[in-house]
Amino acid sequence: MSIEQTLDPAQPALKAAAGSWHAQLPDDKDMLRAARDLTKDLGEAKGAIYWPDMIASAVVGYAGVAGAILASGMALKLAFGLIGALAFYRALMFIHELTHIHRDALPGFRLGWNLLVGIPLLVPSFMYENVHTLHHKRTQYGTIEDPEYLPLALMKPWSLPVFVLVALLAPVGLIIRFAVLVPLGFIVPPIRKLVWERASALSINPDFRRRPPEGDFRGRVMWQEVGGMLWSWALISSIFAFGWAPLLTAGAVLSLTAVLNQLRTLVAHLWENDGEAMTVTAQFLDSVNVPPPGIAAEIWAPVGLRYHALHHLMPSMPYHDLPEAHRRLRRELGRGSAYEGANHPGMLHLVSRIARSTMTAR
Repeated sequence: MSIEQTLDPAQPALKAAAGSWHAQLPDDKDMLRAARDLTKDLGEAKGAIYWPDMIASAVVGYAGVAGAILASGMALKLAFGLIGALAFYRALMFIHELTHIHRDALPGFRLGWNLLVGIPLLVPSFMYENVHTLHHKRTQYGTIEDPEYLPLALMKPWSLPVFVLVALLAPVGLIIRFAVLVPLGFIVPPIRKLVWERASALSINPDFRRRPPEGDFRGRVMWQEVGGMLWSWALISSIFAFGWAPLLTAGAVLSLTAVLNQLRTLVAHLWENDGEAMTVTAQFLDSVNVPPPGIAAEIWAPVGLRYHALHHLMPSMPYHDLPEAHRRLRRELGRGSAYEGANHPGMLHLVSRIARSTMTAR
């Protein structure tokens, strides 16, 4: 099925209100079959790739922050800060992999990531685990029950800059959460319930309410919460030993990291669904690939996130196998296919498209 046929509004199956075409879009069986058949030899998470990539990214991130704190000139501070922000951004994005790979696939990787990245940056893995997978549920993607979906393309123009710039406050919000609200929650159960439901998930849907943790996950949440609380106290205590400058500098670097991630989130989807359940193909076409030859996407969408639409076809595919899977599908399905419809040239193109959509939003 070609992309023209898939998106042709004249087809009887697509005769619907302008805002709900996604719900009517039929699945492209050829594409789904190819995604299954052409990638059978892929899908094994390789520790020899994951561990060095994650550790190197974290080490460069810490070195960048240290350089920004210790450098004497503003130009050097900014250069080190940018390096630190980009490296920490890549290190943080492994939280996405943690939610999809089998828990036995990379022994120790979840613990190692939390100790090296998640807790020090106050974004432990529980904030994404059992949350992001809801975004991949066939009947929940793009609906009110999706924690990671907002119809941004159908909202007002001012919502886009607000959506991005609010991320600047992330480091402050995380310190308040772990240093103040977590210990208060141990004492006052209603506060604990509120914090868990409203401030314990990396979600963008303000209506999302998180369910209480259960089973083994509850134990993982507890030690990560305590670890984050103790580390946040250590950060605040550092002010008395070293003054405000180091903490403010580190906070500025992490604010930039948060903004980068928010920009990437802004262009991860087209955000054109109005709340109805969607077919797998519709979810794919509402998501975004930014494939090579451009190299910029590897910086702003690292750890496989430049293949975000492909990821929605094959959520458990490790990030290091996505480029090969993309090449195979593109070669097999050809130009003009539905698969080609999710490939976009870059961030500026995507931001412009979404911004234009907000201009005509009802």
